[in-house]
Amino acid sequence: MPKIFQRVVFLFLLLFSCFAEAQNVSTSLYNMLQWRMIGPFRGGRTVGACGVVQQPNVFYMGVNNGGVWKTTDFGRTWVPIFDEQPTGSIGDVAVAPSNPDVVYAVSGEGLQRPDLSVGNGVYKSTDGGKTWKNTGLKDAQQIGGVAIDPENENRVFVAALGHPYGPNTERGVYRTLSGGKTWERVLYKDENTGAIQVTIDPVHSNIVYADMYEGRLGPWENSMWQGPESGLYKSTDGGTNWTKLTKGLPTFADGLGRIGFCIAPSNTKRMYACVDATKGGGLYRSEDGGRTWTLQSADTRLWERGSDFAECKVDPKNEDIVYIANVVTWKSMDGGKTWTAIRGAPGGDDYHRLWINPEHPEIILLASDQGAEITVNGGQTWSSWYNQPTAQFYHVSTDNAFPYNVYGAQQESGSIGIASRGNDGQITFREWHSVAAQEWGYIAPDPLDPNLIYGGKLSRYDKRTGQAQNIEPEAVSSGNYRFLRTAPVIFSPIDKKSLYYAGNVIFKTTNGGNSWKIISPDLTRTTYDIPECIGIYRDDKLKNMSLHGVI
Repeated sequence: MPKIFQRVVFLFLLLFSCFAEAQNVSTSLYNMLQWRMIGPFRGGRTVGACGVVQQPNVFYMGVNNGGVWKTTDFGRTWVPIFDEQPTGSIGDVAVAPSNPDVVYAVSGEGLQRPDLSVGNGVYKSTDGGKTWKNTGLKDAQQIGGVAIDPENENRVFVAALGHPYGPNTERGVYRTLSGGKTWERVLYKDENTGAIQVTIDPVHSNIVYADMYEGRLGPWENSMWQGPESGLYKSTDGGTNWTKLTKGLPTFADGLGRIGFCIAPSNTKRMYACVDATKGGGLYRSEDGGRTWTLQSADTRLWERGSDFAECKVDPKNEDIVYIANVVTWKSMDGGKTWTAIRGAPGGDDYHRLWINPEHPEIILLASDQGAEITVNGGQTWSSWYNQPTAQFYHVSTDNAFPYNVYGAQQESGSIGIASRGNDGQITFREWHSVAAQEWGYIAPDPLDPNLIYGGKLSRYDKRTGQAQNIEPEAVSSGNYRFLRTAPVIFSPIDKKSLYYAGNVIFKTTNGGNSWKIISPDLTRTTYDIPECIGIYRDDKLKNMSLHGVI
C-alpha cells in the first residue's frame, strides 16, 4: 500500500473515531446547562401594541420576533408572557374593551418586507396574558390586525394577509362570534389578496372597515408585486356584506398598494386614510363614513414605504388631531393639512403602531423598530426602550477573548458586542457597545486580535481607540459586483489571517482589509427560470431583468 494512501486511510479512521466518540458523549456532562439572557437590553422591531382602558398603567406589545410582552408600570419594566408558545412572530395584539382579562394576539408580523417571520394563527388569553390558547387560522401565516367588539368580547375580526411568497386561500377578513371557537371568512377576493387591517366603528359596532392588500414577495430581496384587488371595504351589517370604497381614492391604475385608515371616535363619520400609491399617494380624509375622500396632504414623508408603514390614529376627543406613524411619528392639529414631527430617532426610526387611551388622550403607546415607548403627557417625555431585550439579529458570532464577547447586527439599530459575563454580578448596559458596523449582516471578530472587529458592508473597528474605518474593496465601486444586504464576512478557521467577503464573487484579504483579491469567478447563474411562486405576476419583463444571484 503506498504511504500516501496509508496516511489518508489513517486520517479517515482517526476522524471517524473522533466523530464516533463525539456521538457517544454522556448527556450528564451538559444536561444541566440552561439558557440565560445576556442582552442587549434595547428594543427591536415591534408592530403590535395596545393598552387597557380600565388600567391606564397596563400595556401589551407584540414583537415581530419576540412574542408578547406586558408592562404594569407605564413601561418602566416589560415582562415576556408568550415564551411557551411555538411562535414568536406577532402581527397585532388587542384587549377586549369590555373585559381587560381577554387578550388576543395574532401571529405572523403582517408586513411585506425582505426579512420577515410567519406565525401559526390566532391566540387568546382569558387571564390577562398568563396563559394562551391557539384558536385557529394556522395557515394564515401573516395576520396584520385584530379588532374586538367594544361591547362583546366574543365578537372578533382578524385581518389575514396570507402567505407572503405564494398563493393560499386562508386569507381575507375572518369573524368569530364565539370567542374564537369557530372562525368564518366574511371578506375574500382570491388566493393572492389578503387583509392587512380591520377596524370596528367604536360607536356603531355593526359598521366594520377593512383594507384588502394584494401583495406578493419574490424569492430575491426587495422583489414585490401588487395586484388590482387592493382597496378599502366597508360593511354595515356586522361584516356579512361588504362594499368597496373608491370615490376620491387612487386605484390600481394609479399604483395603489396598502391603505392604513382610522375612525375618529368623537365623530365616526370622520375618517382618515394613509394611501400608498405611485400616483395620488397621500393622506386622505372623509366626512361621510368613507363614501367620498379628499386629499389633505401629498407629503411623501407621511405615506412612503406603504408596505412597511400605514398607521394613522385620531385623538379620541378631537377629530382634527391626527397622528401618523412612519419613519417619524407625525401630528396634525388641523385635520391633516399641516404636520409636526413629535417622535424620531434615537429610540425610534420606523414607527408601526399607535394606541391612544380613549379616556386619557395624553397617554400614547408607540411601537417601532426600537420596541415600545409610552408617553403620559402627550409626547413631552417618553419611557425608555432600553428595558426590553427584543432585538432581531441577522447573525451571531463570538471572539476568543476571556470572558468571550458575542456579536451581531441588530435590525435597525446597528451592530452590537456584548460580554458573556459582567464583573459586577450581572450583565448590564455597561457590558454592551456598538462595534461600528451597519445594522445588516455579519460581524467577524479577528481571531488573532479580539480588539479588531469587522462587519457590515464593510468596516474595521478598533475597540482600543473607538475608531472605525471603511475597508470595502475598491473594486466594489465599479458597480460590476452584486451584494446582498447581509453580505457574508467571515474569517477562515484554518488560516486565521484570511478574511472573506462575498458578493457574486469572493473577495479575500490577509492584511485586515488594506488590500483585497478576487479569488473566484462569478459563482452565480447567468440564466435562470422564473420561479413558480411568482404565479400570476410572471411576465416577459422578468426574463430580461437584472441578475440577483449572490453568494
